[in-house]
Amino acid sequence: MSPENPRRVAIWRSALLLGSETFIRAQGDSLTRWSPTYVGATRIDSALARPDDVITYPDGSREFLRLRLSGTSPRLRTVLGEVRPELVHAHFGGDGWLVSRTAQQLGVPLIVTVHGHDVTRQPQSPGLHGVRYRRNLRAVFGRAALVVAVSGVIREQAVRWGADPAKVRVHHTGVTVPPTVPMAPKRWDVVFVGRFVAKKGVDDLLTALAAVDSPRPRALLIGDGPLLPRMRELAEQLGVDATFVGGQPPESVQRHLAESRMLAAPSKTAPDGDTEGLPTTILEAAALGLPVVATRHSGIPEAVLDGQTGLLSPEGDPAALAASITRLLGDAGLRNRIGTAARAHVAENFDLATQTRRLEDLYDEVTAGKSAVTSP
Repeated sequence: MSPENPRRVAIWRSALLLGSETFIRAQGDSLTRWSPTYVGATRIDSALARPDDVITYPDGSREFLRLRLSGTSPRLRTVLGEVRPELVHAHFGGDGWLVSRTAQQLGVPLIVTVHGHDVTRQPQSPGLHGVRYRRNLRAVFGRAALVVAVSGVIREQAVRWGADPAKVRVHHTGVTVPPTVPMAPKRWDVVFVGRFVAKKGVDDLLTALAAVDSPRPRALLIGDGPLLPRMRELAEQLGVDATFVGGQPPESVQRHLAESRMLAAPSKTAPDGDTEGLPTTILEAAALGLPVVATRHSGIPEAVLDGQTGLLSPEGDPAALAASITRLLGDAGLRNRIGTAARAHVAENFDLATQTRRLEDLYDEVTAGKSAVTSP
């Protein structure tokens, strides 16, 4: 089918769409041979919400509860049937289970992207919830024609929890690489972008910033989350020069990145086992020529080459993180060299247009072999 008459893919995310999930919207919007229709169960009031998103249960009806409990719903079957996709692409394993039976009933192949907590923290949940989640995860892995993992570590976790290794591909989502680096006065020494949850390591970052002096770095922290109030208190206790601005729309995040000397991504494994896949903000910062200080956690070393495109330290080690920050703050030439190399690395390996063309190749591959969809 020609680009003028592209094939349709239903992009499924149950809660459509959290403000932190720009990677889902960016990837779908970058499709060229396929036309995306965004389908969700409920609408989230965020900067990423759109009036043309297809919402299955706008009133939060009992039928949504039925879907969550049983994995089937006549309303979802009707709505998805009206979209008439050739393919369903679900994000996150749990959401994939919600739509997998319906896709199977409609004879539409399913791709599921696993991102992180869906194959790290959630399968380790205790009690009946954990038993049920692991059963559902195995079911969606069985029904999916293809499982896409955002990093090699996440692929290993998907296989650990029951995915057929032959059906799991690593695919990096990618980011837009602007043709030139925007010039802006540097207002911030260190910027952090992400949700305030344990795996993001904000506590380690604040502890590290408190250990850096002469002069004390100015830090900007962007994002929302359950740990935000506690992190504000910790910053005040430690005497860190930190400005918290909450969640921001993508254009504001880009502006703040351009105004910063480096990005900090101190991710770590949370006490409940939650881990990252590959934080998109690392790629976004590198695309703007920012050096990154980060940890050797999950897929981060796939994006940050230590000493070349950023500085890596062990996760959960604020002293080592402080040393990386100090090193970059004290050497403008090193910052420039690493930032330039980071931008080149992202342009070569994580460019959104290139990565999305590769994703569309996977779409083509899956729809050419619909018989690959099986029932466990």
